[in-house]
Amino acid sequence: MPTAPPPVIRVSHLGKRYGAHAVVQDVSFALAAGETLVLLGPSGCGKTTLLKMLNRLVEPDSGTVEINNGNVLAQRPETLRRGIGYVIQQVGLLPHYTVAENVAVVPRLLGHAPAAIRARTAALLTRLHLPPERYAGQYPHQLSGGQQQRVGLARALAADPPIVLLDEPFGALDPLTRASIRREFRELDELRRKTVVLVTHDVTEAFELADRILLLDAGRVQQLGTPRELLFRPANDFVRRFFAAERLALQLRTLTLGDVFSVEKFAAEQDKETAGAPAASVALGSTVFNAQTTVHEALESLTGAEPSPSPRCTVAELMAAFGAALQREEDAWKR
Repeated sequence: MPTAPPPVIRVSHLGKRYGAHAVVQDVSFALAAGETLVLLGPSGCGKTTLLKMLNRLVEPDSGTVEINNGNVLAQRPETLRRGIGYVIQQVGLLPHYTVAENVAVVPRLLGHAPAAIRARTAALLTRLHLPPERYAGQYPHQLSGGQQQRVGLARALAADPPIVLLDEPFGALDPLTRASIRREFRELDELRRKTVVLVTHDVTEAFELADRILLLDAGRVQQLGTPRELLFRPANDFVRRFFAAERLALQLRTLTLGDVFSVEKFAAEQDKETAGAPAASVALGSTVFNAQTTVHEALESLTGAEPSPSPRCTVAELMAAFGAALQREEDAWKR
């Protein structure tokens, strides 16, 4: 049986104090290649300090950080950071550099060929909906907040680092821009190949973007697991209370149509109108959905679409199936 590859990031018993105040206490986790870990918790819980210890912007007082089996303390900090993408809330673009020059900073430091840098910059700006013919020559003050954040992300990805760290990257944006960029972030192929650690205080953002969530309080890990595990299998009262106010919204974003409908329901929909659709698909209203579509996504589509003259499933039926699925989850947890 093949052995699993070693983790890209391994944190062991990490700790940091400022005077008598313990900011991070005995934190450990391992992160596989291509995984997205979200550091979540209330203000002052130590999540940003923990993130900064990964690239040595903050030095730990105890414990170790290993990247690709090598202790980060064995590398010069500047060498380490050039191999790790880093995005912050304030973006930190150089005001006297154009957009293209900002994106090119790290590849230039690494000695990449000028032609390769230009091609990479143009490709990233295009993927992030900043056409280079319009934006490459502009300066940061000429951009909106959302556009500046996209440039910051392009800069972090420019040298194609295998690891990307993001500290509240969407926190300074208005809600509509924030939701739009979050969708772009989630769908960006460039990031699907990266190992990502992201700090946020936004619970919805964490559930949308994370493969796993590390929930902190007062510098200690309260639970590490998938969004589904934290929501339906809380480790303690703090975890339960932390998600209580948004529980229904998170349940809608966590459960999929595959969870709420039976296999038979999906199979029954494979008729002439859904021919050619994936095997695990179902028609709701006039739309065919994949089994991995969340209930929230399906509701958004159903309530915004033209009503079907002969709907396979109404919103009311979807919500009834959702309620039954929640009961199954609760029953399974009690066992």
